[in-house]
Amino acid sequence: MSDWIGALAQHHAAGEPCVLVTLIEERGSTPRNAGAKMVVTPQEAFDTIGGGNLEFKALAIARELLARGERQSRLERFSLGASLGQCCGGAAVVLFEPLGQPQAHITVFGAGHVGRALVPLLASLPCRVRWVDARSREFPAVLPAGVETIVNDDPVEEVDRLRPGSYCLVMTHDHQLDLALSEAILRRGDTQWFGLIGSKTKRARFEHRLRDRGLAAEALARMRCPVGLDAVKGKLPMEIAVSIAAEIISLYNARFGEASQGGETLTRLVSPSRRHSSL
Repeated sequence: MSDWIGALAQHHAAGEPCVLVTLIEERGSTPRNAGAKMVVTPQEAFDTIGGGNLEFKALAIARELLARGERQSRLERFSLGASLGQCCGGAAVVLFEPLGQPQAHITVFGAGHVGRALVPLLASLPCRVRWVDARSREFPAVLPAGVETIVNDDPVEEVDRLRPGSYCLVMTHDHQLDLALSEAILRRGDTQWFGLIGSKTKRARFEHRLRDRGLAAEALARMRCPVGLDAVKGKLPMEIAVSIAAEIISLYNARFGEASQGGETLTRLVSPSRRHSSL
């Protein structure tokens, strides 16, 4: 792919950040006319604003913005002859637009009642959701954008396919499967967050069994069970889903440094109570 339009669409669909670089003003002789664009990612560039030192400098600035996680647009003026040594000798004004908010990659194991209430909430946030279950009939016929369903007779296999830094939630219909998934996720040790739906009794039972399987106390401490914000009341599937989504939002906002509109909406639903221990 070489055109900036196709690259921009592809990276937007994949939830991957990039910078749209636009030559917005030209004075004198410049390599390309105003309106030339390119899309820059940490590893690649698509299309061109003219090559040479101007493009080399623009690539460096765009990748600096990506590395810092910047979201604000930036204008830069370049004197092509004096500062960049290009023979055309004009001047150019370049706009840098970071696109694609940081995306939380979330894998939900289990398509039961709570899963069906939770996944649409997560899909309305800056999240990419992988939804795993062995039972294809449990998935709804219509899925929100940004949700990928995975039918696997052995859901534990999907743990090996997690992206590093993923958020993981285990809420299947089978406690033995929950235990196997918990062990596999904790052995990876590279998840951003791991939540297991269940009671304090379930947590104690799982901790005992996982210790017997050789997992250290430091690994077990990474398991959130019961899961969900303490401040959300109710045991209906949607109430539990809101509790769990609110916890993920709070972690996501702390990680990326600003609240999303979706997070503020869900936070307003929170009322004083206790953490959920259903299922």
